[in-house]
Amino acid sequence: MLQLQLRPKADKRLRSGHPWVFSNEIDTNLTPFAQLPAGSLVQIVNAEGKPMGTGLLSPNSLIAVRLLTRKAITELSKRFFKQRIAQAKELREQLYPGGCYRLIYGDSDGLPTVIVDAFGPYYVLQVNSAAMLHYLPLLAEALQAVTQAEGILLKNDGKMLAMEGVEPRVEVLYGQVPERVRLQENGVHFWAPVWQGQKTGWFYDHRDSRAMLANLAPGAAVLDVFSYVGGWGIQAAAFGAHQVVCVDASAQAIQWVQDNAALNQLGQVVQGRQGDAFEVMKQLLAEEQRFDLVVLDPPAFIAKRKDIAAGERAYAKAFQLGLRLVKPGGFLVAGSCSMHLAQERFIDLLQASARQVDRRLQLVYQGHQGGDHPIHPAVPETAYIKCAIMKVEQNW
Repeated sequence: MLQLQLRPKADKRLRSGHPWVFSNEIDTNLTPFAQLPAGSLVQIVNAEGKPMGTGLLSPNSLIAVRLLTRKAITELSKRFFKQRIAQAKELREQLYPGGCYRLIYGDSDGLPTVIVDAFGPYYVLQVNSAAMLHYLPLLAEALQAVTQAEGILLKNDGKMLAMEGVEPRVEVLYGQVPERVRLQENGVHFWAPVWQGQKTGWFYDHRDSRAMLANLAPGAAVLDVFSYVGGWGIQAAAFGAHQVVCVDASAQAIQWVQDNAALNQLGQVVQGRQGDAFEVMKQLLAEEQRFDLVVLDPPAFIAKRKDIAAGERAYAKAFQLGLRLVKPGGFLVAGSCSMHLAQERFIDLLQASARQVDRRLQLVYQGHQGGDHPIHPAVPETAYIKCAIMKVEQNW
């Protein structure tokens, strides 16, 4: 069993319940680790020699070790993975019965860097570290054993692995997985393009906030910007909107929107508009179109800390355009998946944007990710989703 010793006073984070060890917290004179292979199982001890837990080593990452357990274990078995997956599945079925949810959410479920989304009998798996990829066969076997999956797709095409020098992989690990799979959210049906789509093909994260549309959409004209496959817009239409316009830069995404509209027999209500989101919103303003409900759920404008200033400018620009498109008395739904944008700052940007375009806001709802993305209380990074619903009025 490999043992890594921490520097003096470097165990504070672990003692608070956080599961990460950073490379600069390890006493490299006593325990050099840089040449050890990724995926090595290591025991962490503090400067006094007290065991702190067992984790997976990532020697080339700033996060050098991710804890798996506070206990001392000597191997990772199929049984270990089955237990973690079974616990996660039990929680999801309590919260969102029916088999459509995020099944595994990394550190929060005791499986760091692992993401699994469930689509009925099909599962899409992402493993975002070279360390955990070492255990991919065991992980896939355990996932199939617990879920009785008909197909498991590995969708490892993200940027995180490239930073560790790992080549992207998109392949079936078990059974068969079609190009697109069915899911149901808030009673509405969708196709998720799991092979070609973004991330796992679908975003369950705003599920609870999208349910709020049931109160806002009936009889409304709705604009869904950055729509992707229409998660917000199609649900608005299903909840009674009389007109829905979905905007996305991707022609393929607009086709997926139309497919999902047809799946719910809403083709007469939903229309797609391809183009840059900012330019399309400007065009809609020039056409003097206004909407009862505008949804802005963009990609992460702030991917890293260095992007904060530019990202905040992008959010402000989007918010100002969106607010101008809302009819007086209507609603703006604003979402963010930027981890580096704090909730308070998110609301501040909305208020500042309203002042710029002479609008008055009432915050009627604040949301975050659903319970299938459980937040680890000691890891702020697991709480990244924000949603605000604002009633928009002309200024007094």
